[in-house]
Amino acid sequence: MKNLKAIFVYSLLVFMSLSCKEKEVYETIAPLQQLEIQFKNNLWITALALDSLNASENIKDKRSYYLKARMNFKVCEPILSFVDASNYNFLNQPNIIKVNEEDFTDIKIDEPQGLQVIEELLFNNDNLDTEFLKQNVLITSMRLKLLHKNLTLKYLKEHHILWIIRDALNRVALTGITGFDSPVLTNSLEESKIVYTSLKEILSIYESQFQNKDLYHNWMKQIESSITFLAEKDFNTFDRYTFIKEHTHKALGIWNQTVTDWNITFPFKQPINYDVTNLFEKNTFNINYFTDQKENPLAEEKVQLGKMLFEDKTLSHNKTISCATCHKQELYFTDGLIKSPGTTRNSPTLFYAALQKGFFHDKRTGSLEGQIVEVVNNPNEFHLSLNDLEKRVLENEDYVATFKKVYAKGIDNHLIRNAIASYIMSLSPFNSKFDLNMQGKENTLTKNEINGFNLFMGKAKCATCHFAPLFNGLVPVAFKESELELIGVPKTKDTLQAILDDDLGRYGVYKTEERKYFFKTPTIRNIEKTAPYMHNGVYTTLEEIVDFYNKGGGFGLGFTLENQTLPFDKLNLTNQEKEDLVLFMKTLTDKL
Repeated sequence: MKNLKAIFVYSLLVFMSLSCKEKEVYETIAPLQQLEIQFKNNLWITALALDSLNASENIKDKRSYYLKARMNFKVCEPILSFVDASNYNFLNQPNIIKVNEEDFTDIKIDEPQGLQVIEELLFNNDNLDTEFLKQNVLITSMRLKLLHKNLTLKYLKEHHILWIIRDALNRVALTGITGFDSPVLTNSLEESKIVYTSLKEILSIYESQFQNKDLYHNWMKQIESSITFLAEKDFNTFDRYTFIKEHTHKALGIWNQTVTDWNITFPFKQPINYDVTNLFEKNTFNINYFTDQKENPLAEEKVQLGKMLFEDKTLSHNKTISCATCHKQELYFTDGLIKSPGTTRNSPTLFYAALQKGFFHDKRTGSLEGQIVEVVNNPNEFHLSLNDLEKRVLENEDYVATFKKVYAKGIDNHLIRNAIASYIMSLSPFNSKFDLNMQGKENTLTKNEINGFNLFMGKAKCATCHFAPLFNGLVPVAFKESELELIGVPKTKDTLQAILDDDLGRYGVYKTEERKYFFKTPTIRNIEKTAPYMHNGVYTTLEEIVDFYNKGGGFGLGFTLENQTLPFDKLNLTNQEKEDLVLFMKTLTDKL
């Protein structure tokens, strides 16, 4: 153990605190080579710390080495998450089973491994399974050493460096400061400081790239200011509202200036538009990332045609219902019922529905168009074939003329779905009180509402599933997956003799045992107007929702759910904190 510790300290001194002579030689190396040396060195240091953990005899030393490993991993995070997202996710995955359901013939169940698993074993386990810990540490260390040996940054260009920086800024704001990947220690603020320090080092390596040296110094000042702000308070009292508004958004502004200064042209678009300096605006997201439509899906004439189809009852078998029957605009595109007629579940809002990956409560379709197909074919809803739907539209002369104008080629069932989907895509206004305050157009949030947001993003752990800025399950910063969660929803409000709701959720799609009672995480935007809540409509007030989570979800109600993804422990919110949470959620109500 002493030898490993000596190696660790020596490596840290050699690479992180270079001597003057070494530094002179180091700085003659091209920026990308410098970056690779530092990056791979930190991978190695992380692995060595884990080796020392395994070699240690007492729990105190093991925990100390874990923290060293974790902090060095966070130094690597901005680059590793970009150049090898698969291995980054493996090393940093939550301590819950991972189910991959490609199709009925390709279902994989993977047990969690990596740093979060080690953290829970070391810091949240009175009866430590030392052999299990040793195996996990060894696997994690070996993966890091393999990356150290094989990864290269040689292909990176200047635009990749800017992508790395922007992803890291957004990751800290949207998951880093929430406790998303430090669920036991909630060491998120310290880890976020490390990430910002890493960004500072990356920018210093690329200082020569700046034409405007003042811009480089603005970066340094902003990062130092952010690090200082992160150091001011503990996890539960940290002001995340101010951090995002005054630090993340300002850094995104400097990032955009850097794009111009470096004369960067990006080869393709990303989920978040490049000119964004605010994460809570209507133009934040690139809608084309969420659809297969080739043309502009938000073209006004296309959206209006989609609205006509959405509200047309003649497109159902008995000409008695339309999409708007279960998604009424005045009810924020819900129907206000516990369960929609002809279905077994509550009707979710369509606001922000386009900005996710997966549709229906059980995520059984992967696109808006696919969702429309299911509704059309469902015998309890439209009860039509796609060909019959096409015939209904062709019978309407106004539709024939409008389709010809909008699509040129005329009418087919694909374009019908295309138009309806475009209308739904238009329903992401970002004009709530909270958004307008984040945008700087208003200064109307009360102290309690801001505290509610800070609780939502911190102590109450809401944002570890409902990710800002959409407050749904779409995981930042790749935005490739909408999460499914098992929270243990009861059948009734009875808390004394609680009964688990019998809807098996995602299990009904692939019959995967480990997916029983899993449901997609919905948005809480406009939640004030979209009661009743949960897939079964069991709760009718926001206070009931907060109370459910405060108890620890289904576990707190007495359900034995091995795969519950919600933390089992109570949140221990005060009455005032519960009130503030509700007040914040009400600020997410859009203007119709």
